[in-house]
Amino acid sequence: MRLLIRRLTVPALGGLAVILAACGGSDTGTPAPAAAPAATPAETAPAEPAAVDPAPAEAAPEAAPETTEAAVPAAGATGYAAYTGDPVKGKRVFAQCMTCHAVQEGRNNVGPSLYQIVGRESGTIPGFKYSAANQNSDVVWTEENLFEYLENPQAYIPGTIMAFPGLRNPQDRADVIAYLKNPT
Repeated sequence: MRLLIRRLTVPALGGLAVILAACGGSDTGTPAPAAAPAATPAETAPAEPAAVDPAPAEAAPEAAPETTEAAVPAAGATGYAAYTGDPVKGKRVFAQCMTCHAVQEGRNNVGPSLYQIVGRESGTIPGFKYSAANQNSDVVWTEENLFEYLENPQAYIPGTIMAFPGLRNPQDRADVIAYLKNPT
């Protein structure tokens, strides 16, 4: 009896994995990039003691405002502008999105057509039934907004009905946006 249960359970779990892979299956490989930034602070930690050694007290306050000012552009530099999207790679990443979306004009699937999405207001494709959250979001899909949205759609527009968990890898997001801008 146990052998029969195992024989039935293993294929069922395999089928479940295939279904889950349709909406973000490639995201399972993305925790590695999250670990890479963790290594970067570890590399900067040894550099801090060397920089803090014999610094005069007067120089430290001047350096603090510069560091604060530099932190703002650095935070902005981690956004979409910090990446160069590759449409060929973006097409490959977008393959998981094709379960619900198309890039052809007027072709809605489970999700709306993403044809010419850059510059379009959220929730405005005629004939597609959007959630109230998308219709009332007043979001215009710029590259930067798409970059943030694709990381975690539910956090960016709470109440969206899009079930996709997001693309954690920022390069993947930049690549998908490059593809959406010119889906050839």
